[in-house]
Amino acid sequence: MKKFFFQLMKKAVILQLFLLPLILKAQFDSLPNFRYYDKRGINVFEAPKQVVDNYDGVKLRLGAGFTQGFQSLSHSNSFDGKGTTNKLYALTPGFNTAMANLNIDVQLAPGIRLNLTSYLSTRHHNETWVKGGYLQIDKLPFQGDIWDQIMKVVTIKVGHMEINYGDAHFRRSDGGQTMYNPFVENYILDAYTTEIGGEIYARKNGFFVMGAISNGMIKGNVDSLIATPVDDNVHKSPALYGKVGVDKSIGDALRVRLTGSYYHDGSSGSNTLFGGDRAGSNYFMVMEKAGTGVTYATNAFSGRLNPGFTKKVDAFEFNGFAKVAGLEVFATYDMAKGRTAGEVTPRQVHQFAIDGLYRFGHKENLFVGARYNTVTARLNGFTDNVTVDRTAFAAGYFLTRNILLKGEIVDQHYRDFPDADYRNSGKFNGYLIQAVVGF
Repeated sequence: MKKFFFQLMKKAVILQLFLLPLILKAQFDSLPNFRYYDKRGINVFEAPKQVVDNYDGVKLRLGAGFTQGFQSLSHSNSFDGKGTTNKLYALTPGFNTAMANLNIDVQLAPGIRLNLTSYLSTRHHNETWVKGGYLQIDKLPFQGDIWDQIMKVVTIKVGHMEINYGDAHFRRSDGGQTMYNPFVENYILDAYTTEIGGEIYARKNGFFVMGAISNGMIKGNVDSLIATPVDDNVHKSPALYGKVGVDKSIGDALRVRLTGSYYHDGSSGSNTLFGGDRAGSNYFMVMEKAGTGVTYATNAFSGRLNPGFTKKVDAFEFNGFAKVAGLEVFATYDMAKGRTAGEVTPRQVHQFAIDGLYRFGHKENLFVGARYNTVTARLNGFTDNVTVDRTAFAAGYFLTRNILLKGEIVDQHYRDFPDADYRNSGKFNGYLIQAVVGF
């Protein structure tokens, strides 16, 4: 039996080597209604809506994102040198864990595309981990002119996927895929998660509207909720969310985009709208306590602030984007309220962020930029609001459309945290460099 197994494996390897040239030959650089994973995907938000008239069989596209970073950050708090339990993790300059994503996109039928994205290696999950997948339908497989007319403006997405709440998630770093983010790290309040659901878009002449429903949780769940002394609701509610906006180009030099998004979940088992990242922060171990069990994976979200609205949440995000020649401005305002199952009164969080960027050189292959980001929140168990603010400066160079070298200088402060909290008078600063590949 053992000999048969090894013979079978040998034949399988030989078969894969034989088929590899055919697989590579079958590769396609472009698919309809597709956002590229390289420089061409920058400043693309929702995947473009294109008319699909031709189809010549199933097409497979393999893509990937790789990021290797070097970090030189230092941090401190009000307990420095006092030998307390609030001592911070000891940091030295060094290379961070390399991160990698695998992207599989398949054209299954005219106007129907499948996506599957996996994390091959990240800070939060060192092992291979499926992020999610979805079907995107831009042409229904039904006969009749009425369906063709409807699908000229309508797009349908269904699956376990990155939900389209706000615009900031289109510009964030996601494991090995950091090509879209001109900075190294995402916002302090990271409005990003994956959920099981469906989204319906209608787009025409630069205006669009989207309505969606999801399970309101990062994974599938058929369990009843557990009642608490202050919340006896044991039923899960679906999450409802939507977006409206306009994205217009005026001539060849000016583009303007304005959007507003809303998300509501009245009763969730574990909502993660502000904590759904399964890859982790690009600021390794800053403002993390020292101690037993502290690791890159267990303390994966350094430098961020999660309000912890796990049972109930109502959230708004407003975004503005403008590009005039090489100058870009992207602004975000978040406001949300929610609570856990152990709380009675909802708490609030507010975030403001603005990025200014200038792209120049041959085909805008160079850029410099600055970011200001501030969050004010009432955390669970706190009697007063706390504030975290960040200033960052970035620069980058595209060696090719698939290879990016970028760096960031960052300064972040923690304000109004209680005297006994390890983040009291906390701050970190320094620089980071990342080498990025995307295709």
